[in-house]
Amino acid sequence: MAKLHFKYGAMNSGKSDTLIKTAYNYDERGLATLTVKPALDTKGEDWVVARGGASRRVDVLAHPGEDLRERVSLAADERGLRPLHCVLVDESQFLEPLQIDQLFRIAKQDAISVICYGLRTDFRTATFPGAQRLFELADNVEKLPTMCRCGAQAEFNCRRIGERFVFEGDQVAIDEEAGGAVADAVTYMSLCGNCFMDEQRRAGVTVLG
Repeated sequence: MAKLHFKYGAMNSGKSDTLIKTAYNYDERGLATLTVKPALDTKGEDWVVARGGASRRVDVLAHPGEDLRERVSLAADERGLRPLHCVLVDESQFLEPLQIDQLFRIAKQDAISVICYGLRTDFRTATFPGAQRLFELADNVEKLPTMCRCGAQAEFNCRRIGERFVFEGDQVAIDEEAGGAVADAVTYMSLCGNCFMDEQRRAGVTVLG
């Protein structure tokens, strides 16, 4: 029986790179895959772009309110991807909970494996709604590890504007989208718990009490 998988990790844990490698493995064996990305993730436009430089064209850009099961079926028909063996989803934390339900239906009712890659929490340690639903529904959940600047395992995604760590703002801000000046650029750094608390202390805010 096909399963819904959720592979999550902090920034720089190689999620997009793993998706691209998985798609290549399917391609090499002549098994059809379809790649999905939320339209909310404007980085790379209609490409999945790994930090190491690898990239893969997206088949479906999922917009809020769209029926993802229907979109996947239409895209598979249009591209001649029948039988479809696997749906690969990048940045799945940005999907709506109902769209995660639709991915679950693809796995269970359409017998197509679905592998989602994404973040668990935002820069304030709150779970993304899409990630929360994946934790509730996924058959398999796997953590992809990455390293903090201190050498410990990183758990938290920390937002920076320029060189300054920030702990307030909208939940979603795509990196390098805050304007043209380097001082205004939004970037992220993965930190362990201790380094995260050090930075919130320096910023004079309390995220973790």
